[in-house]
Amino acid sequence: MTAPSSCVSDAVRSRLSVRAFLPEPVPPALIRDLLAQAARAPSGGNLQPWHIDVLAGGALAALRARMRERLAPGAQPEAPAYDIYPPALPEPWRTRRFAIGEAMYARLGIPREDKAARLRWFARNFDFFGAPLALMCSVDRRMGPPQWSDLGMFLQTLMLLLREHGLDSCAQECWALYPQTVAGFLQWPADRVIFCGMAIGRRDPAHPVNGVRSERAPLDAWARFHGC
Repeated sequence: MTAPSSCVSDAVRSRLSVRAFLPEPVPPALIRDLLAQAARAPSGGNLQPWHIDVLAGGALAALRARMRERLAPGAQPEAPAYDIYPPALPEPWRTRRFAIGEAMYARLGIPREDKAARLRWFARNFDFFGAPLALMCSVDRRMGPPQWSDLGMFLQTLMLLLREHGLDSCAQECWALYPQTVAGFLQWPADRVIFCGMAIGRRDPAHPVNGVRSERAPLDAWARFHGC
């Protein structure tokens, strides 16, 4: 079991995108409490634009089964809800994205030329990497970039609260590739658009993928200080 973090700094340092989980369930009362606490995240105009669907047990199993059908050979892709990355991603962002992907596949022992193995690993996203609990996060289509930013701050607040309680997570924008399937499964109204999914549970310390730690650009590469 991962030791709980004792403060915000510990939670920030220990948070990572976990891609292999133990089957130990997350107590329902705990996730309800943490979601309620996360709602104290900043929100412009106090709109609180986030919508969160929590899945566990039979509901989560049913979504996994639906996705196995959607990912079967010959199944037709869907139009993505949005571009997860800008088209023709420029530098330095292209190199950063490439580097973390290669670091992950190196830990997994999957060479670049083994495209089939890489696709099989990517498909594990839609199993929530074996997590016992998952979220689907959405927002009203009429909301703009400021409200999507609010949703991001809500999710970051939640992820840090999860670390405080010894839990881990992986925010998954890949679910934007199947907006119709998710919306239909959860019976969302037509004015709702998916932002991301999130896998939640306790990390498997023995799995090599959880040893991946992304590098961060140095402060001076992206910050400027004026008068201080």
